[in-house]
Amino acid sequence: MRVIGAVTGLCVLLIGIFVAWSWATREPEGEIPSVEPSGWEYRWGDSPQDSAGLPAWLNPAAPGWQPIAFPADPPARDGHDKVWFRLRLPDNQWHDPVLFISSIDLIAQVYLGDRLIYQHGEFDGGDGIAFAGWPWHMIALPQDFDGQTLYLRIFSDYTNIGLWGQVRLMERGEAYRQIIRRSAWDVAVSALALALSVFAAIFAAGGVERRSFGAIALFAGASGLMLLAEAPARQLIAGNPLGWDLIRAFSYYMLPVATGLILAHWLQGRPRRWMQRLWALHLAYVVLVMGLVQGNVINLSLTFPIFDGLLVATLPAMLALALWQWRALDGTQRTVVLCFALFAPLLLADMLVAHGFIPWQPIPLSFGSLAFSLSCVAISLHRYHRVHRELARSHETLEQQVTTRTEELARLVEELEGLSYRDALTGLYNRRHFDAAYAQAGRRAVSRGECLTLAILDLDHFKRINDRFGHDAGDSVLVTLAGLLKAHQETGESVCRLGGEEFALFSHASPEALAERLERLLGRLLATPLKRGELCLGHVTFSAGIASYPMHGTSPDSLLRLADEALYCAKRGGRSAVAIYSASAAPSLQEADSGRDRGGAIGDAQPPRAEAGQG
Repeated sequence: MRVIGAVTGLCVLLIGIFVAWSWATREPEGEIPSVEPSGWEYRWGDSPQDSAGLPAWLNPAAPGWQPIAFPADPPARDGHDKVWFRLRLPDNQWHDPVLFISSIDLIAQVYLGDRLIYQHGEFDGGDGIAFAGWPWHMIALPQDFDGQTLYLRIFSDYTNIGLWGQVRLMERGEAYRQIIRRSAWDVAVSALALALSVFAAIFAAGGVERRSFGAIALFAGASGLMLLAEAPARQLIAGNPLGWDLIRAFSYYMLPVATGLILAHWLQGRPRRWMQRLWALHLAYVVLVMGLVQGNVINLSLTFPIFDGLLVATLPAMLALALWQWRALDGTQRTVVLCFALFAPLLLADMLVAHGFIPWQPIPLSFGSLAFSLSCVAISLHRYHRVHRELARSHETLEQQVTTRTEELARLVEELEGLSYRDALTGLYNRRHFDAAYAQAGRRAVSRGECLTLAILDLDHFKRINDRFGHDAGDSVLVTLAGLLKAHQETGESVCRLGGEEFALFSHASPEALAERLERLLGRLLATPLKRGELCLGHVTFSAGIASYPMHGTSPDSLLRLADEALYCAKRGGRSAVAIYSASAAPSLQEADSGRDRGGAIGDAQPPRAEAGQG
């Protein structure tokens, strides 16, 4: 059912993506079309300053300018990291004109005539180059820009220098609509990929096909973040170009790691070992580069060409390794390899466009990413369902085996019940548990030099309860007292029923503190008469004797006798009392009245009091 629900949810999400994409890509009516400016010129180097402190090349009569079709990567760069471009702007036909630029490599100043109207990045004395991210740029133009000259001063130590992507004059509103239209599909696919990542991570946490679903979660998450970080709408979400490029770099660099993990899961033998080496190489690159970037050792922009060079070598190698075992793969595994064969060329094409080897054009990388992610999820779900069927069949076999051993297990259960450490009536530990637990507590108290306090409680006149109201009523009184003792029990204490109406409690508390708690419990019993159904049993009380090691005895074993003597003192003093052992006042058990009765009267109970060695 979980699989059906997940697939249904994914279908609904796909329908939502299609609706959102259809709405976002509607063409507006009556809009003045955008214009791609032409007539660009360039010159290498940086301009000197004139007497007014302005770049001298802002003078339209300055010589040395050469024509170029597009303001990017002029010929004969020869190590130059500074270039100027200029353009004579056409007539203004827009109400709110802007110059929209997809990206700039790397930092730039824009002048209109001799006025600085826009700057991207920081300039350090005209020589420093610090990467400031690759956002899109929407440069506002005044209404009187007709016929004026636009200058771009650009610095870059990257493989490319200049503008990249689209450069168009348009209405500001149309620019925003274009951004949304170009981003709608990628953002929707990104949302689906991230949902698939969470979905796969949940299944990976379930334990079945953990490695497969874990690798899929990594791939879907990386591709989803990369698509979101590359979508133009990212700047409408958060205006942090460097932050977005850091996310894009990390997710982009993790793609071959996730891909290698997925493919290695399906391969065997030598291809699998080589695939593991390839994704481990990429993982090492990610760790090294992210560390250097965060430590401000290198600019983030310089890590892309190195990675792309590595990817050109490793991505075809991954595909070759996957195809190496084509005949040994089953139908589902071949589907994964085919989807990877679709995704890999798109990834390489996107890289070639980014470096200018292919003219700028949108690459449908999201389609390949989505197809690969969905195929991996679908196949893993199929395997997950198959494993569960096999587990169900194994479960049926186990049930049959269990049935044949039922009689033997029943006999063993009877034997174990005879060794139970629980009192069946009250649910407290019984005498067997008390003997073992108290012996262990005594040894620990001696070795650690801790206090060990023992209290023995006995219900007063319990025999009269049984004689007057019956044994069922007596049992209910025992259960009530057991519940109260358990409720007042503190951490590290143990409460046991020794037998009949006698209970024991041992603790690391001081005898005075334990006596005070037992007196409060006794007061609670005195305050409210006990009932059993409609039958009132009256006030039920208990007497308690307390002894503590090392205060009263030289060893924990002696506390049983000393606590019993203190209990006898409490009984002899009128019952309904808590007495702490005192060597000077407590009589010995040998001198006790041979007619000592630990059951006693109901009703006329005395108020609780602490008896420090007095009977």
